[in-house]
Amino acid sequence: MANCPRCEKKVDLAAKSDFRPFCSEKCKLIDFGSWANEDNKISRPIQSEDFYED
Repeated sequence: MANCPRCEKKVDLAAKSDFRPFCSEKCKLIDFGSWANEDNKISRPIQSEDFYED
């Protein structure tokens, strides 16, 4: 279990969850809209080490 990044409701992160990590399609679309409007953006250029997990 985790929290929805948009509304903080509990979310099941199992593969059967259609909207993970969001709780619903509504939260997923709100988040997508924020990126599309450039309200959210990556704050620095991507580095090659960003693709590796520690």
